Amino acid sequence: MMPTTSDPVDNPSQLFVSWVRSAAPYIHAFRGRTFVIAFGGEVLQGAAATSLVHDCNLLAALGIKLVLVSGARPQIESELAARGLQPVYHKGVRVTDAAALECVKRAYGAQRIDIEALFSQGLPNTPMADSTIEIASGNFLTAKPLGVLDGIDHLYTGTVRRVDVQALQDTLMDSDIVLIQPYGYSPTGDVFNLSMEDVAETVAEALNAQKLIYLCDAPGVLDEDGQLVPELTADEAQQWLNAGRGITEDLGLYLPRAIKAVRNGVARAHLIDRDLDGGLLLEFFTRAGVGTVIAREQLARIRQATPEDIGSIIGIIAPLESDGTLVKRSRELLEREIGRFAVIEHDDVAVGCAALYPFSDEAAAELACVAVVPEYRRHGYGDQIMSYMESRARSAGLKRLFVLTTRTAHWFVERGFVEAGIDALPQQKRELYNLQRMSKVLIKNL
Repeated sequence: MMPTTSDPVDNPSQLFVSWVRSAAPYIHAFRGRTFVIAFGGEVLQGAAATSLVHDCNLLAALGIKLVLVSGARPQIESELAARGLQPVYHKGVRVTDAAALECVKRAYGAQRIDIEALFSQGLPNTPMADSTIEIASGNFLTAKPLGVLDGIDHLYTGTVRRVDVQALQDTLMDSDIVLIQPYGYSPTGDVFNLSMEDVAETVAEALNAQKLIYLCDAPGVLDEDGQLVPELTADEAQQWLNAGRGITEDLGLYLPRAIKAVRNGVARAHLIDRDLDGGLLLEFFTRAGVGTVIAREQLARIRQATPEDIGSIIGIIAPLESDGTLVKRSRELLEREIGRFAVIEHDDVAVGCAALYPFSDEAAAELACVAVVPEYRRHGYGDQIMSYMESRARSAGLKRLFVLTTRTAHWFVERGFVEAGIDALPQQKRELYNLQRMSKVLIKNL
Protein backbone atom coordinates (compact mmCIF):
# COMPACT_ATOMS: atom_id res chain seq x y z
CA MET A 1 0.00 0.00 0.00
CA MET A 2 1.03 3.66 -0.18
CA PRO A 3 4.17 3.84 2.01
CA THR A 4 4.36 5.56 5.32
CA THR A 5 7.30 7.77 6.16
CA SER A 6 10.21 5.52 7.05
CA ASP A 7 12.58 6.31 9.88
CA PRO A 8 15.86 7.96 8.86
CA VAL A 9 18.89 5.77 8.73
CA ASP A 10 21.32 6.84 11.44
CA ASN A 11 24.24 4.63 10.45
CA PRO A 12 26.57 6.60 8.10
CA SER A 13 27.77 3.39 6.46
CA GLN A 14 24.22 2.36 5.65
CA LEU A 15 23.45 5.85 4.35
CA PHE A 16 26.41 5.55 1.99
CA VAL A 17 25.39 2.06 0.83
CA SER A 18 21.83 3.23 0.29
CA TRP A 19 23.00 6.22 -1.77
CA VAL A 20 25.29 4.13 -3.98
CA ARG A 21 22.53 1.63 -4.65
CA SER A 22 20.02 4.34 -5.48
CA ALA A 23 22.57 5.98 -7.82
CA ALA A 24 23.24 2.76 -9.74
CA PRO A 25 20.35 3.14 -12.26
CA TYR A 26 21.59 6.61 -13.19
CA ILE A 27 25.18 5.43 -13.54
CA HIS A 28 24.06 2.72 -15.96
CA ALA A 29 21.80 5.12 -17.87
CA PHE A 30 24.44 7.83 -18.31
CA ARG A 31 27.40 5.70 -19.36
CA GLY A 32 28.44 6.64 -22.89
CA ARG A 33 26.06 9.62 -23.01
CA THR A 34 27.15 13.18 -23.76
CA PHE A 35 26.70 16.03 -21.26
CA VAL A 36 27.37 19.65 -22.18
CA ILE A 37 28.20 21.70 -19.07
CA ALA A 38 28.25 25.48 -19.44
CA PHE A 39 29.45 27.97 -16.86
CA GLY A 40 30.46 31.61 -16.66
CA GLY A 41 33.86 32.93 -15.77
CA GLU A 42 32.68 33.57 -12.19
CA VAL A 43 32.93 29.82 -11.50
CA LEU A 44 36.66 29.90 -12.20
CA GLN A 45 37.37 32.76 -9.79
CA GLY A 46 36.82 30.91 -6.50
CA ALA A 47 36.79 27.58 -4.71
CA ALA A 48 33.92 26.41 -6.93
CA ALA A 49 36.45 25.82 -9.73
CA THR A 50 38.23 23.01 -7.87
CA SER A 51 34.94 21.39 -6.86
CA LEU A 52 33.72 21.53 -10.45
CA VAL A 53 36.89 19.88 -11.72
CA HIS A 54 36.62 17.12 -9.09
CA ASP A 55 33.02 16.40 -10.07
CA CYS A 56 33.80 16.43 -13.80
CA ASN A 57 36.65 14.01 -13.10
CA LEU A 58 34.17 11.64 -11.45
CA LEU A 59 31.62 11.98 -14.27
CA ALA A 60 34.31 11.19 -16.83
CA ALA A 61 35.45 8.18 -14.79
CA LEU A 62 31.86 6.88 -14.93
CA GLY A 63 32.00 6.86 -18.73
CA ILE A 64 30.13 10.10 -19.40
CA LYS A 65 31.38 12.13 -22.36
CA LEU A 66 31.83 15.71 -21.22
CA VAL A 67 31.92 18.92 -23.22
CA LEU A 68 32.72 21.98 -21.10
CA VAL A 69 31.77 25.42 -22.41
CA SER A 70 33.39 28.16 -20.33
CA GLY A 71 32.50 31.82 -20.46
CA ALA A 72 34.89 34.58 -19.40
CA ARG A 73 32.92 37.80 -18.96
CA PRO A 74 34.61 38.91 -15.70
CA GLN A 75 38.04 38.01 -17.07
CA ILE A 76 37.36 40.04 -20.22
CA GLU A 77 36.16 42.96 -18.11
CA SER A 78 39.43 42.82 -16.17
CA GLU A 79 41.45 42.89 -19.39
CA LEU A 80 39.45 45.89 -20.62
CA ALA A 81 39.93 47.70 -17.33
CA ALA A 82 43.67 47.04 -17.39
CA ARG A 83 43.84 48.81 -20.75
CA GLY A 84 41.61 51.67 -19.69
CA LEU A 85 38.78 50.56 -21.97
CA GLN A 86 35.06 50.66 -21.20
CA PRO A 87 32.88 47.64 -22.01
CA VAL A 88 30.09 48.33 -24.49
CA TYR A 89 26.85 46.36 -24.44
CA HIS A 90 23.63 46.53 -26.41
CA LYS A 91 20.66 44.68 -24.88
CA GLY A 92 23.03 42.57 -22.81
CA VAL A 93 25.26 41.61 -25.76
CA ARG A 94 28.86 42.80 -25.87
CA VAL A 95 29.85 44.98 -28.79
CA THR A 96 33.34 43.69 -29.65
CA ASP A 97 35.58 46.12 -31.48
CA ALA A 98 39.20 45.33 -32.40
CA ALA A 99 40.56 46.44 -29.02
CA ALA A 100 37.95 44.44 -27.12
CA LEU A 101 38.70 41.41 -29.31
CA GLU A 102 42.32 41.49 -28.17
CA CYS A 103 41.07 41.42 -24.57
CA VAL A 104 38.83 38.46 -25.43
CA LYS A 105 41.79 36.55 -26.87
CA ARG A 106 43.99 37.24 -23.86
CA ALA A 107 41.26 36.29 -21.38
CA TYR A 108 40.47 32.99 -23.08
CA GLY A 109 44.11 32.11 -23.57
CA ALA A 110 44.86 32.54 -19.87
CA GLN A 111 41.64 30.77 -18.90
CA ARG A 112 42.45 27.73 -20.99
CA ILE A 113 45.81 27.35 -19.25
CA ASP A 114 44.13 27.65 -15.85
CA ILE A 115 41.51 25.02 -16.69
CA GLU A 116 44.09 22.59 -18.02
CA ALA A 117 46.14 23.11 -14.87
CA LEU A 118 43.12 22.31 -12.68
CA PHE A 119 42.54 19.05 -14.57
CA SER A 120 46.20 18.15 -14.23
CA GLN A 121 46.06 17.95 -10.44
CA GLY A 122 46.98 14.59 -8.94
CA LEU A 123 47.76 15.13 -5.30
CA PRO A 124 47.31 12.11 -3.00
CA ASN A 125 44.16 12.01 -0.86
CA THR A 126 42.22 14.20 -3.29
CA PRO A 127 39.52 13.26 -5.83
CA MET A 128 42.10 13.79 -8.59
CA ALA A 129 44.63 11.28 -7.19
CA ASP A 130 45.82 8.80 -9.83
CA SER A 131 43.47 10.29 -12.42
CA THR A 132 44.59 10.60 -16.01
CA ILE A 133 42.05 13.06 -17.34
CA GLU A 134 42.79 14.21 -20.86
CA ILE A 135 41.26 17.54 -21.82
CA ALA A 136 41.28 18.65 -25.43
CA SER A 137 40.11 21.65 -27.42
CA GLY A 138 40.05 22.70 -31.05
CA ASN A 139 38.51 24.89 -33.73
CA PHE A 140 35.15 23.11 -33.73
CA LEU A 141 33.09 26.25 -34.36
CA THR A 142 32.63 28.23 -37.56
CA ALA A 143 31.29 31.67 -36.75
CA LYS A 144 29.60 34.53 -38.54
CA PRO A 145 29.14 38.17 -37.53
CA LEU A 146 26.08 39.07 -35.52
CA GLY A 147 25.87 42.13 -37.73
CA VAL A 148 23.98 45.37 -37.28
CA LEU A 149 21.16 45.31 -34.73
CA ASP A 150 19.04 48.39 -34.01
CA GLY A 151 21.51 50.42 -36.01
CA ILE A 152 24.49 49.25 -33.96
CA ASP A 153 27.27 47.28 -35.65
CA HIS A 154 28.40 44.55 -33.25
CA LEU A 155 31.68 44.22 -35.20
CA TYR A 156 33.57 41.15 -33.92
CA THR A 157 30.67 39.83 -31.90
CA GLY A 158 29.35 36.78 -33.68
CA THR A 159 27.09 33.77 -33.55
CA VAL A 160 27.64 30.10 -34.34
CA ARG A 161 27.37 29.27 -38.01
CA ARG A 162 28.32 25.58 -37.88
CA VAL A 163 29.60 22.95 -35.46
CA ASP A 164 32.12 20.44 -36.80
CA VAL A 165 30.27 17.50 -35.28
CA GLN A 166 32.53 14.79 -36.70
CA ALA A 167 35.70 16.41 -35.40
CA LEU A 168 34.08 16.98 -32.02
CA GLN A 169 32.87 13.37 -31.77
CA ASP A 170 36.28 12.07 -32.80
CA THR A 171 37.92 14.18 -30.11
CA LEU A 172 35.44 12.93 -27.51
CA MET A 173 36.39 9.36 -28.44
CA ASP A 174 40.08 10.11 -27.88
CA SER A 175 39.82 12.40 -24.83
CA ASP A 176 37.96 12.36 -21.54
CA ILE A 177 36.78 15.96 -21.76
CA VAL A 178 36.52 18.53 -24.54
CA LEU A 179 36.83 22.21 -23.65
CA ILE A 180 35.09 24.70 -25.94
CA GLN A 181 35.54 28.40 -25.38
CA PRO A 182 33.02 30.74 -26.96
CA TYR A 183 34.89 32.14 -29.89
CA GLY A 184 34.92 30.95 -33.49
CA TYR A 185 36.54 31.49 -36.84
CA SER A 186 35.03 32.55 -40.14
CA PRO A 187 36.11 31.18 -43.55
CA THR A 188 37.85 34.51 -44.11
CA GLY A 189 40.06 33.93 -41.06
CA ASP A 190 38.36 36.45 -38.77
CA VAL A 191 37.83 35.67 -35.10
CA PHE A 192 34.44 36.33 -33.51
CA ASN A 193 33.49 36.61 -29.86
CA LEU A 194 30.47 34.37 -29.14
CA SER A 195 28.13 34.07 -26.19
CA MET A 196 28.67 31.09 -23.91
CA GLU A 197 24.95 30.25 -23.70
CA ASP A 198 24.60 30.28 -27.50
CA VAL A 199 27.61 28.01 -27.97
CA ALA A 200 26.48 25.56 -25.29
CA GLU A 201 22.98 25.24 -26.72
CA THR A 202 24.18 24.88 -30.32
CA VAL A 203 26.82 22.28 -29.43
CA ALA A 204 24.34 20.28 -27.32
CA GLU A 205 21.86 20.21 -30.20
CA ALA A 206 24.52 19.26 -32.74
CA LEU A 207 25.74 16.37 -30.57
CA ASN A 208 22.20 15.27 -29.67
CA ALA A 209 23.38 15.49 -26.07
CA GLN A 210 21.58 13.74 -23.24
CA LYS A 211 21.95 16.80 -21.02
CA LEU A 212 22.69 20.50 -21.32
CA ILE A 213 23.65 21.97 -17.95
CA TYR A 214 23.95 25.65 -17.09
CA LEU A 215 25.62 26.58 -13.80
CA CYS A 216 23.92 29.81 -12.80
CA ASP A 217 23.45 32.48 -10.15
CA ALA A 218 20.30 30.87 -8.71
CA PRO A 219 19.27 27.44 -7.42
CA GLY A 220 17.06 27.15 -10.49
CA VAL A 221 13.60 28.51 -11.23
CA LEU A 222 11.87 29.66 -8.02
CA ASP A 223 8.14 30.05 -7.40
CA GLU A 224 6.37 33.01 -5.78
CA ASP A 225 7.33 31.73 -2.32
CA GLY A 226 10.99 31.39 -3.23
CA GLN A 227 10.76 27.59 -3.40
CA LEU A 228 12.60 25.64 -6.09
CA VAL A 229 10.53 24.43 -9.04
CA PRO A 230 12.20 21.04 -9.65
CA GLU A 231 10.91 20.38 -13.15
CA LEU A 232 9.18 22.19 -16.00
CA THR A 233 8.12 21.32 -19.51
CA ALA A 234 9.40 23.60 -22.25
CA ASP A 235 5.98 25.26 -22.48
CA GLU A 236 5.79 25.77 -18.71
CA ALA A 237 9.30 27.21 -18.66
CA GLN A 238 8.34 29.64 -21.43
CA GLN A 239 5.40 30.81 -19.33
CA TRP A 240 7.72 31.44 -16.36
CA LEU A 241 10.10 33.35 -18.62
CA ASN A 242 7.30 35.47 -20.09
CA ALA A 243 5.99 36.29 -16.61
CA GLY A 244 9.49 37.32 -15.50
CA ARG A 245 8.98 36.17 -11.92
CA GLY A 246 12.22 35.37 -10.08
CA ILE A 247 14.29 35.58 -13.28
CA THR A 248 17.87 36.48 -12.36
CA GLU A 249 20.45 37.79 -14.83
CA ASP A 250 21.74 34.29 -15.57
CA LEU A 251 18.27 32.74 -15.82
CA GLY A 252 17.29 35.43 -18.30
CA LEU A 253 20.20 34.31 -20.49
CA TYR A 254 20.11 30.57 -19.93
CA LEU A 255 16.42 29.68 -19.64
CA PRO A 256 15.57 30.64 -23.27
CA ARG A 257 18.49 28.49 -24.46
CA ALA A 258 17.40 25.58 -22.27
CA ILE A 259 13.88 25.77 -23.71
CA LYS A 260 15.15 25.92 -27.28
CA ALA A 261 17.57 23.02 -26.71
CA VAL A 262 14.95 20.57 -25.44
CA ARG A 263 12.57 21.56 -28.22
CA ASN A 264 15.34 20.78 -30.71
CA GLY A 265 16.20 17.31 -29.43
CA VAL A 266 18.34 17.63 -26.31
CA ALA A 267 16.82 15.21 -23.81
CA ARG A 268 17.14 17.38 -20.68
CA ALA A 269 18.37 20.85 -19.75
CA HIS A 270 19.33 21.62 -16.15
CA LEU A 271 19.75 24.88 -14.26
CA ILE A 272 21.95 24.37 -11.18
CA ASP A 273 23.35 26.74 -8.55
CA ARG A 274 26.97 27.41 -9.49
CA ASP A 275 27.91 27.90 -5.81
CA LEU A 276 26.47 24.58 -4.57
CA ASP A 277 29.31 22.19 -3.79
CA GLY A 278 28.63 18.88 -5.54
CA GLY A 279 25.63 20.28 -7.39
CA LEU A 280 26.27 18.17 -10.50
CA LEU A 281 26.43 14.95 -8.52
CA LEU A 282 23.34 15.78 -6.45
CA GLU A 283 21.37 16.67 -9.57
CA PHE A 284 22.30 13.59 -11.57
CA PHE A 285 22.61 10.83 -8.97
CA THR A 286 19.86 11.55 -6.44
CA ARG A 287 16.20 11.05 -7.16
CA ALA A 288 15.09 14.49 -6.00
CA GLY A 289 17.93 16.52 -7.60
CA VAL A 290 18.83 20.05 -6.55
CA GLY A 291 18.09 22.25 -9.58
CA THR A 292 15.41 22.80 -12.18
CA VAL A 293 15.23 20.36 -15.08
CA ILE A 294 13.57 21.35 -18.36
CA ALA A 295 12.16 18.66 -20.65
CA ARG A 296 10.09 18.81 -23.79
CA GLU A 297 7.29 16.85 -22.11
CA GLN A 298 6.41 15.69 -18.61
CA LEU A 299 9.16 13.62 -16.98
CA ALA A 300 6.73 11.15 -15.42
CA ARG A 301 5.07 8.33 -17.32
CA ILE A 302 3.19 5.19 -16.30
CA ARG A 303 3.49 1.94 -18.21
CA GLN A 304 3.02 -1.79 -17.97
CA ALA A 305 5.85 -3.43 -16.03
CA THR A 306 8.22 -5.85 -17.76
CA PRO A 307 10.60 -8.49 -16.37
CA GLU A 308 13.39 -5.90 -16.63
CA ASP A 309 11.59 -3.87 -13.95
CA ILE A 310 11.70 -6.58 -11.28
CA GLY A 311 14.91 -5.28 -9.72
CA SER A 312 13.50 -1.75 -9.54
CA ILE A 313 10.22 -2.96 -8.02
CA ILE A 314 12.12 -4.90 -5.36
CA GLY A 315 14.05 -1.76 -4.48
CA ILE A 316 10.84 0.28 -4.22
CA ILE A 317 8.90 -2.14 -2.02
CA ALA A 318 11.70 -3.64 0.13
CA PRO A 319 11.65 -0.89 2.83
CA LEU A 320 7.87 -1.24 3.12
CA GLU A 321 8.10 -5.00 3.42
CA SER A 322 10.69 -4.57 6.16
CA ASP A 323 8.45 -2.33 8.27
CA GLY A 324 5.36 -4.48 7.73
CA THR A 325 3.46 -2.06 5.48
CA LEU A 326 3.55 -4.55 2.61
CA VAL A 327 3.45 -8.34 2.56
CA LYS A 328 6.79 -9.80 1.47
CA ARG A 329 7.03 -10.90 -2.15
CA SER A 330 9.83 -13.10 -3.42
CA ARG A 331 11.59 -12.43 -6.70
CA GLU A 332 10.10 -15.68 -8.02
CA LEU A 333 6.59 -14.47 -7.18
CA LEU A 334 7.24 -11.11 -8.83
CA GLU A 335 8.51 -12.89 -11.94
CA ARG A 336 5.27 -14.87 -12.14
CA GLU A 337 3.06 -11.86 -11.46
CA ILE A 338 4.91 -9.11 -13.34
CA GLY A 339 2.02 -8.83 -15.79
CA ARG A 340 -0.14 -7.56 -12.92
CA PHE A 341 2.20 -4.62 -12.23
CA ALA A 342 2.55 -1.11 -13.59
CA VAL A 343 5.43 1.24 -12.84
CA ILE A 344 5.66 5.01 -12.81
CA GLU A 345 8.93 6.40 -14.14
CA HIS A 346 10.56 9.75 -13.49
CA ASP A 347 13.20 10.65 -16.05
CA ASP A 348 13.31 6.99 -17.18
CA VAL A 349 13.88 5.60 -13.66
CA ALA A 350 11.12 3.62 -11.92
CA VAL A 351 10.05 5.42 -8.73
CA GLY A 352 6.70 3.78 -7.99
CA CYS A 353 4.58 0.72 -8.70
CA ALA A 354 1.17 -0.88 -8.20
CA ALA A 355 -0.47 -4.21 -9.00
CA LEU A 356 -3.99 -5.23 -10.00
CA TYR A 357 -5.36 -8.71 -9.29
CA PRO A 358 -8.78 -9.21 -10.96
CA PHE A 359 -11.55 -11.45 -9.70
CA SER A 360 -13.58 -11.36 -12.89
CA ASP A 361 -16.40 -13.64 -11.71
CA GLU A 362 -17.33 -10.99 -9.14
CA ALA A 363 -16.39 -7.96 -11.29
CA ALA A 364 -13.83 -6.92 -8.68
CA ALA A 365 -10.06 -6.46 -8.41
CA GLU A 366 -7.53 -6.09 -5.65
CA LEU A 367 -5.33 -3.01 -5.84
CA ALA A 368 -2.06 -4.02 -4.21
CA CYS A 369 1.53 -2.97 -3.72
CA VAL A 370 0.93 0.75 -4.25
CA ALA A 371 4.32 2.24 -3.42
CA VAL A 372 6.31 5.35 -4.29
CA VAL A 373 9.84 6.13 -3.17
CA PRO A 374 9.85 8.88 -0.51
CA GLU A 375 11.48 11.58 -2.66
CA TYR A 376 8.58 11.55 -5.14
CA ARG A 377 5.51 11.30 -2.92
CA ARG A 378 5.07 15.07 -3.00
CA HIS A 379 4.71 14.89 -6.80
CA GLY A 380 1.38 13.08 -6.50
CA TYR A 381 2.72 9.93 -8.16
CA GLY A 382 0.71 7.69 -5.81
CA ASP A 383 -2.51 9.32 -7.05
CA GLN A 384 -1.38 9.05 -10.65
CA ILE A 385 -0.61 5.35 -10.57
CA MET A 386 -3.79 4.59 -8.63
CA SER A 387 -5.84 6.45 -11.26
CA TYR A 388 -4.04 4.48 -13.95
CA MET A 389 -4.95 1.18 -12.28
CA GLU A 390 -8.54 2.29 -11.84
CA SER A 391 -8.71 2.99 -15.58
CA ARG A 392 -7.30 -0.46 -16.30
CA ALA A 393 -9.95 -2.01 -14.07
CA ARG A 394 -12.75 -0.09 -15.77
CA SER A 395 -11.46 -1.09 -19.20
CA ALA A 396 -11.62 -4.73 -18.07
CA GLY A 397 -15.27 -4.30 -17.13
CA LEU A 398 -14.68 -4.45 -13.37
CA LYS A 399 -17.04 -2.61 -11.03
CA ARG A 400 -15.13 -2.23 -7.78
CA LEU A 401 -11.65 -2.19 -6.28
CA PHE A 402 -10.60 -3.35 -2.85
CA VAL A 403 -7.43 -3.00 -0.85
CA LEU A 404 -6.11 -4.75 2.22
CA THR A 405 -3.97 -2.55 4.43
CA THR A 406 -2.69 -2.41 7.99
CA ARG A 407 -1.12 1.06 8.06
CA THR A 408 -2.36 3.26 5.22
CA ALA A 409 -6.16 3.10 5.48
CA HIS A 410 -6.51 6.90 5.75
CA TRP A 411 -4.65 7.47 2.49
CA PHE A 412 -7.15 5.28 0.64
CA VAL A 413 -10.18 6.70 2.49
CA GLU A 414 -9.12 10.18 1.35
CA ARG A 415 -9.28 8.86 -2.22
CA GLY A 416 -12.78 7.46 -2.14
CA PHE A 417 -12.38 4.05 -0.51
CA VAL A 418 -14.69 3.06 2.36
CA GLU A 419 -14.05 0.53 5.09
CA ALA A 420 -15.93 -2.77 4.85
CA GLY A 421 -15.95 -6.18 6.48
CA ILE A 422 -14.23 -9.32 5.33
CA ASP A 423 -17.52 -10.51 3.86
CA ALA A 424 -17.22 -7.80 1.21
CA LEU A 425 -14.21 -9.57 -0.32
CA PRO A 426 -14.57 -11.94 -3.26
CA GLN A 427 -14.98 -15.47 -1.99
CA GLN A 428 -11.58 -16.65 -3.26
CA LYS A 429 -9.82 -13.75 -1.54
CA ARG A 430 -11.90 -14.24 1.61
CA GLU A 431 -10.64 -17.80 1.89
CA LEU A 432 -7.04 -16.53 1.75
CA TYR A 433 -7.50 -13.72 4.27
CA ASN A 434 -4.69 -13.68 6.86
CA LEU A 435 -6.33 -13.51 10.29
CA GLN A 436 -2.97 -12.88 11.98
CA ARG A 437 -2.24 -9.81 9.88
CA MET A 438 -5.80 -8.45 10.43
CA SER A 439 -5.66 -6.10 7.46
CA LYS A 440 -8.43 -3.56 7.06
CA VAL A 441 -10.67 -4.04 4.03
CA LEU A 442 -11.48 -0.95 1.97
CA ILE A 443 -13.76 -0.89 -1.08
CA LYS A 444 -14.22 1.62 -3.91
CA ASN A 445 -16.95 1.42 -6.53
CA LEU A 446 -15.79 2.31 -10.02
